[in-house]
Amino acid sequence: MTAQTMSSNWSATVLTLFPEMFPGPLGISLLGKALEKNLWSLDVHDVRDHGLGKHRTVDDTPAGGGPGMVMRADVAAAAIDAVDRKNRPLIYLSPRGVPLTQSRVRALAAGPGAVLLCGRFEGIDQRVIEARQIEEVSLGDFVLAGGEIAAMALIEASVRLIPGVLGDHASTAEESFATGLLEYPHYTRPQMFEDRPIPDVLTGGNHSEISRFRQQQAQALTKERRPDLWTLYEKNKR
Repeated sequence: MTAQTMSSNWSATVLTLFPEMFPGPLGISLLGKALEKNLWSLDVHDVRDHGLGKHRTVDDTPAGGGPGMVMRADVAAAAIDAVDRKNRPLIYLSPRGVPLTQSRVRALAAGPGAVLLCGRFEGIDQRVIEARQIEEVSLGDFVLAGGEIAAMALIEASVRLIPGVLGDHASTAEESFATGLLEYPHYTRPQMFEDRPIPDVLTGGNHSEISRFRQQQAQALTKERRPDLWTLYEKNKR
């Protein structure tokens, strides 16, 4: 199933048992408008098209026993091989994968796109991961029912960095992880909210003081909430 005719450089191909989930949130707001304008493209393929027998079976019981089912290697391989990868990385969304970072997202956004395999059940047969040299990527230390939501998150994170998608490219320059820090707090009207005013420095008009204040806030937040990032930031400053 083709969700958008491809005429752009960046393209996402999704292999899933639930193609009806797409484009979902990827088809609304700024990403949806960019999809309509062909700033990026999305192709969604049903893995079950490669299932076996009249029931189009895609899974089987795990070798060695245990709960649940496992996606068959031959079915997953057939779905992968039916796609023109066009030099795009092949990524399997998995909780045991390498954590997705903003630097990896920037690299994906700068490339031709990605082919994303969405797992279900207990996972997919290890042999197809090895045979097709699939990169395993995780959104974090938690488990979802399937890889579709994770694939959407990876696509959104990448597409929003494509020039022209957000409109104001500067809006991504100071956001969380762009400089190694979490993003500073934001404020807007009203001036007073439940006895909490906007910090005076932000309404004083002194841009150097505003920049210094925001940097201090970003550093304090990162040090408090993400000591791992803070340690890396301090190391890179040396």
